[in-house]
Amino acid sequence: MNGPQSRVCLVAAMVLANASLVLVASAGPTVRVDPMNSVGPRPVEEQTQSSILRDYLASWQALNKAMSENRSDLLDAYFVGQAKQQLTDTVREQTNIGIRTAYHDTSHHISVLFYSPEGLSIQLIDEVEYEITIRKGEQLVAARSVRTRYVAVLTPTESRWKVRLFQGGA
Repeated sequence: MNGPQSRVCLVAAMVLANASLVLVASAGPTVRVDPMNSVGPRPVEEQTQSSILRDYLASWQALNKAMSENRSDLLDAYFVGQAKQQLTDTVREQTNIGIRTAYHDTSHHISVLFYSPEGLSIQLIDEVEYEITIRKGEQLVAARSVRTRYVAVLTPTESRWKVRLFQGGA
C-alpha cells in the first residue's frame, strides 16, 4: 500500500495506540489492603476504613498534579503539617530549577500499623509502585519505575483525612 491508503492506516494505528494508552492511563492503581481489625485499642469502623483509603489514594493524585504542574496550592486539600511543608518545599525547588515531576501510582499494598484510641490519627505503611517522569520544559529528562515503602500518618479534618507525615524509603 502506498499513498493515501498507507497514511490512513498509519494514522488509524496511531489513534488506536493512543486510545489504548489513554485507557491504561485512566485506570486507577491496584490496591491491596491488609485487615484493619487489630491495629489499635479500638476497631476501625468500615466507613472510616473506606474514607481513609479514598482520601489517602486521592492524596497521591493531588501529589502528582501538584508536582507535574509545580503548584503547591494543589496540596492543600490532602496534606497538612510536615508532609505539606516538605512537598511545598519540593515544588519550590523544582520551580527554581525548571523541572516538573509526574508520579503515576500503579499499585499500593497498604498495612495499617496503628489507630489512635481517640481516632485522631492513623499510621500506615504503603508498599507502592509508581512510574516517575521528570521533564524540563517539554523535554523528557528521566523516567523510571519505582518500588518503595512509604510511612504515612493521616489526621481527620472537617471533611476528609489528610496526610500529616509522608516519608518514603527503600
